[in-house]
Amino acid sequence: MENEVKNSNQIVLTAQGEETIFYVLEQTTLNGVNYLLVTDKEEEEAEAYILKDSSDPSEEEALYTMVEDEKELSLIAEIFEELLDDVELVSQE
Repeated sequence: MENEVKNSNQIVLTAQGEETIFYVLEQTTLNGVNYLLVTDKEEEEAEAYILKDSSDPSEEEALYTMVEDEKELSLIAEIFEELLDDVELVSQE
């Protein structure tokens, strides 16, 4: 999935020509890699996803992809839970 950041609150992912708006809840950096915690709804309970900046540091635009590695996903989820006191991330397997 590729994306384009529209503003600080929205990100548009394009997959097979389809656009989906995600809302950025939080951002963090670990070992020089940027991660975003995004959700598919602005309010209410919603699906949350963790995206990773996979672009080359020399590129002007960021390329975010879904984090799929279970160890990496678990580690980053713990960091986001600490940053957001009122959020509990539950893995759906």
